[in-house]
Amino acid sequence: MKSLKKALLFGFFIWLIPFVVSVIIFPLRTSSRPLFESIMPVVITICVVFFLILYFRKVEDGFLREGIILGVRWLAISLLIDLLLFMWGPMKMTLADYMMDIGLTYLIIPTITIGAGYIMSKRVR
Repeated sequence: MKSLKKALLFGFFIWLIPFVVSVIIFPLRTSSRPLFESIMPVVITICVVFFLILYFRKVEDGFLREGIILGVRWLAISLLIDLLLFMWGPMKMTLADYMMDIGLTYLIIPTITIGAGYIMSKRVR
């Protein structure tokens, strides 16, 4: 892990930005649920790609390892913060409901970071 502080900060932003967007567009969740469900993964993907590019600027080798570590760490950050809000906070959901409605979408995070890490590791050789 090249920069734990940067990884944690970027992970928080990867959770925060989609959360803010979801609050702003929340009326769509009831009026046009398919549109809401289409927008959110796109927002998450944009955030992950943006912050991964920023993070990888300082990485010179070990891209695949960094991609795996980042993906797991960023996934954990998003899930942990969400679970605090959705299981015990103001928006109560069961774990099963959370995973079906929101949680699985976060698998986009390690998919992108590991894939990008793999591609970068092949280009560096």
